[in-house]
Amino acid sequence: MIEQRFGESAPWSLGVEEELFVLDAETLEPALWPPELFDGRRLKAELFATVVELTTGICESAEQAAVELQELRTEAKRRAAGVGLKVVGAGTWPTAVSEQQPITDDPGYRAFVERTGSPARRQYCSGLHLHVGVPSAEACMAALEAVLPWLPVLLAVSANSPYVAGRETGLASTRAEILALLPRAGAPPVFSSYAEWEHYAERLVELGLADRWTRIWWDVRPHPDYGTLEIRMPDQPTRLEASVAFAALAQALVALAGSGKLLPTTHPRTGSRPADRGLYAENRWTAARFGRDAELLHPDGSRLVSAPDLLAELLERVAPTARRLGSEGLLAPLETLAQADEQLAVGREQGLSALGKRLVALT
Repeated sequence: MIEQRFGESAPWSLGVEEELFVLDAETLEPALWPPELFDGRRLKAELFATVVELTTGICESAEQAAVELQELRTEAKRRAAGVGLKVVGAGTWPTAVSEQQPITDDPGYRAFVERTGSPARRQYCSGLHLHVGVPSAEACMAALEAVLPWLPVLLAVSANSPYVAGRETGLASTRAEILALLPRAGAPPVFSSYAEWEHYAERLVELGLADRWTRIWWDVRPHPDYGTLEIRMPDQPTRLEASVAFAALAQALVALAGSGKLLPTTHPRTGSRPADRGLYAENRWTAARFGRDAELLHPDGSRLVSAPDLLAELLERVAPTARRLGSEGLLAPLETLAQADEQLAVGREQGLSALGKRLVALT
């Protein structure tokens, strides 16, 4: 059985992981993060050796997460500057060629790349991962089904990867397309219970399809090691306040799901009806393609709604919960966030060199 820690932290506690690109300070092209600058706890290695992951501790509130993220970004910048590097937040680095980036020297990563091949080498993209503590394994599965229909809204609003290898891709979130190349990506299958999910995850390892259960890259997944529901949908934001806003939204969303008030509940085992995977796939594609300009199917399946209007509805739904959690005031940046549009405007008017400098400055 997979060791689990559900219920060990306070309900709706929060943890945040940011993935930042590492750049040469002069050329603003990807550069190696020296291994000695990792601390193994808060600054960690990722699949590519030109990326550093920043990881908060267990936070009781989004405000606490904001303080920790600020400290982590400051420390990462300090360490980077000492060796002629910079760090930057974005979903993709506009000029980087993924296949040219070095893989971190780690047995698990090497095995993953060897088995997955070209799709693994194309994963040079960064996301924001949000962990919300839940009281039990079954509560985690119920929350997963309740929040899943709303995640395309988070993708549309967070879209921050319109460039790859120096060219426009035609997508607001190219990262979402890149992630879909992996096995076990997108929406998770429907599981009738946590035990069924656990059996699935254990079987992957037993059959040699993965070296550990975390080689599951769904947009949302149980994380028994931390006792959380992990939301992996957003592109990595550039501005700190955007990362904090998504953290506050994720916390309120999962807490509202825990109350059973997010969507009608009809599933006899989990307390929530399984989300419509067909509707989800449609919305995920549309959000990746158009970003904030997307027209999305409403989670109830009844009509098309613009991404800004659906975000406004979601913010209205979570507002009382966010107020109770003390984070309502942190959600405001989401109302006007349009990172992909901003990137394209600068890239088209001033070129990718100017865009790179702007992204570094905003980080």
